[in-house]
Amino acid sequence: MTKVGIIMGSKSDWPIMQEAQSILESFGVNVEAEVVSAHRTPEKMVAYAKAAAGRGIKVIIAGAGGAAHLPGMTASMTTLPVIGVPIKSSNSIDGWDSILSILQMPNGIPVATVALNGAKNAGILAARILAAFDTDLQAKLDAYMAQMAKQVNEAKLS
Repeated sequence: MTKVGIIMGSKSDWPIMQEAQSILESFGVNVEAEVVSAHRTPEKMVAYAKAAAGRGIKVIIAGAGGAAHLPGMTASMTTLPVIGVPIKSSNSIDGWDSILSILQMPNGIPVATVALNGAKNAGILAARILAAFDTDLQAKLDAYMAQMAKQVNEAKLS
């Protein structure tokens, strides 16, 4: 059963967004990934957001560049947690347009927002949300954090 849905506004976002899929799959989390544009395919976006929970999705990661309405509009149509990934696109204003479009949501429509091009962190955050109800996944996250600490502790500067 799919647990995390990864959507993005354009196929050109995939090189960034696949980092979320990779980290989630490394934890054993099932993922589906799809291009869903808030502006070019609004009906598809509405259908995706409204049907996600019924398909077993527990968290949605939505990445978008430019005006970046996909995460917020998705969040407005579902009670599932939505994590927004601002993407620095070719027509971007250094990514600030995407960051602010996702970050500045009105009261009542929360979207968790990660750093610009931060899809890997979005995947880790989605895993942490799921791990609140899954002790096996929590153990995998604990091991991941321990491995990161080990790498830092073993780092040599010369």
